[in-house]
Amino acid sequence: MSMKIVKAQLIIREKTMATRKDLANAIRALSMDAVQKANSGHPGAPMGMAEIAEELWNHHLSHNPKNPSWTNRDRFVLSNGHGSMLIYSLLHLTGYALPMDELKTFRQLHSKCAGHPEYGYAPGIETTTGPLGQGIANGVGFAMAEKLLADQFNKQGHFDGFNQAIDYNIVDHHTYVFLGDGCMMEGVSHEACALAGTWGLGKLTAFWDDNGISIDGHIEGWYTDDTAKRFESYGWHVQSVDGHDVAAIGKAIDAAKKVTDKPSLICCKTVIGMGSPNKSGSHDCHGSALGLEEVAATRANIGWAHEPFVIPADVYAGWDATDKGAAAEAAWNAKFATYKAAFPADAAEYSRRMGGELPANWKSATDAIIAATNDKAEAVATRKASQNVIGALAPLLPEFLGGSADLTGSNLTSCSSFVHVDAKKPGNYISYGVREFGMFAIMNGMALHGGLIPFGGTFHMFSDYAKSALRMSALMKLRTIAVLTHDSIGQGEDGPTHQPIENTAGLRLIPNMDVWRPGNSTETAVAWVAAVERKNGPSSLVLSRQNVPGMKHEAAQFDLMRKGGYVLSDVSGKADVIIISNGSELELAVKAAAELNAAGTKVRVVSMPSTNVFDRQDKAYKDSVLTAGVKRVAIEAGVTDFWRKYVGLEGAVVGIDTFGESAPGGVLLKHFGFTVENVVATVKSIL
Repeated sequence: MSMKIVKAQLIIREKTMATRKDLANAIRALSMDAVQKANSGHPGAPMGMAEIAEELWNHHLSHNPKNPSWTNRDRFVLSNGHGSMLIYSLLHLTGYALPMDELKTFRQLHSKCAGHPEYGYAPGIETTTGPLGQGIANGVGFAMAEKLLADQFNKQGHFDGFNQAIDYNIVDHHTYVFLGDGCMMEGVSHEACALAGTWGLGKLTAFWDDNGISIDGHIEGWYTDDTAKRFESYGWHVQSVDGHDVAAIGKAIDAAKKVTDKPSLICCKTVIGMGSPNKSGSHDCHGSALGLEEVAATRANIGWAHEPFVIPADVYAGWDATDKGAAAEAAWNAKFATYKAAFPADAAEYSRRMGGELPANWKSATDAIIAATNDKAEAVATRKASQNVIGALAPLLPEFLGGSADLTGSNLTSCSSFVHVDAKKPGNYISYGVREFGMFAIMNGMALHGGLIPFGGTFHMFSDYAKSALRMSALMKLRTIAVLTHDSIGQGEDGPTHQPIENTAGLRLIPNMDVWRPGNSTETAVAWVAAVERKNGPSSLVLSRQNVPGMKHEAAQFDLMRKGGYVLSDVSGKADVIIISNGSELELAVKAAAELNAAGTKVRVVSMPSTNVFDRQDKAYKDSVLTAGVKRVAIEAGVTDFWRKYVGLEGAVVGIDTFGESAPGGVLLKHFGFTVENVVATVKSIL
């Protein structure tokens, strides 16, 4: 082939290859067009972060658009989730199964391009973001999961016949997070980022979109933190760059990767709505469409001469990551095959855990744990019963990752087999410090990463601090477990600031949250097993501080407990009344029923440790437990309104609709009417 032909081909190729400016402008065009079509959304952040996204996704991010679930992919989190058209544009352009028609239906019913990124809708979305600050906290969870799994599975110090080190690092990926000023302001980002520095998460890199704008306008009137110094004080590696200079961004990413013992923050000074001639740099482009005239003006300003939702072939080619992604995964697959040959048991364990499957002996082992717990029938607090179950499950579940928000000794969430994380030293139990919100948001990231089943403890009263993260776990259908102890006024002397009243009912009202409030050690064991087995949502275990009586059940009741509610004790013939209870008040139901039965009133006692699970049972089962036409009384040391759906207006509830008091728990329970005498009187009042 002659040199003239080669030169001609190169000239043609240069003419048809998109520039990096073109690639970034594709994000701007798609973002402003989709927001304009929906007449709803946030175009400013995607337009301002286009160069950062182009550099990261085209030159650093290891991912395979054809297999979004590849376990060793880099994780990308858009914490400033209101800028969702940024990630939808990236997923579409790089080759994920997100066609242009989906982008055209942005923010419309059943579109994969929801208003904020939603896990499980569009492929490649690693976590649901939108509530600001939680995305970066999830990112900390992703990075911590990578570190802990690498410690468990990677093999060091192995050499081939030529004395060359063999790469057995099968867990080896980065987590990248985009976040904005709002994320920086939200307290949960402080909780999580402080821990990230303490843990030395060197494979976490965050990009701060420092555009100085929020919905209310220029932020200097309400945000004047020295963010760089704050993150340096957390123990982060911090750099500052021009967020529109791709070369500077690339150098900063390379520098961040070289710092392996600290997470990195790259402060990117950007112009929100970059490219918009009249609205960039202002809040006018933050949370609303630019308007047709401004969209046209922006097209002219950035030199984008294409119709809405039209991407030229050369731009698609410049973004396409399918071949590169397939090659990256193929290289890892080859590495994993070598690993599997050398360490078959570890490889099988890694595949099991990343697949979310439980051990093969799970059922037989947990059946034995439940039976042994029932045989002992210990009279202990359900928080102590919970600790006993944790101790039995931990050797069975290497993926178990425990923790507490500075209340390990009160929540009783640790056991002898756990190795506590100590700053940068890995383990399988985490002391999160007094950071309830951060703890549960980080746990969400760990659960999303895969390979771990995280649980975290705090006082039930402080679940309110973490409510948004608990809600997000339910929205994303994650297997996380909240251990919430000191569950009522029975908590005692700490007083009303520490005594849950409405909290249990509030958790039950979160869609897809399973709340368990067991009444004895056997029910606690069943609740734990059910929580671990549940793959499509979180569970909250609400546990007592005070002791509850031991109770030995018939083995046939174990499976009934798993239905959330069951007949604990019954009478011959039709019952006159059904008493429903759970938790520490179950004892009152049993004793009151005995007294009433002795006096000739036929009482069925129903234990309902999980109303959420009970409500999912079929009508025939529910009717067999709560027989129609029989009056009912519910007992729970919490708000009464929740129980009206079970007892009706003609029934009664022994509960509490005021704040508690400071006194010993037993004194308080008697003071507020949680006595056998009051339950008996309440039953009689409705007959």
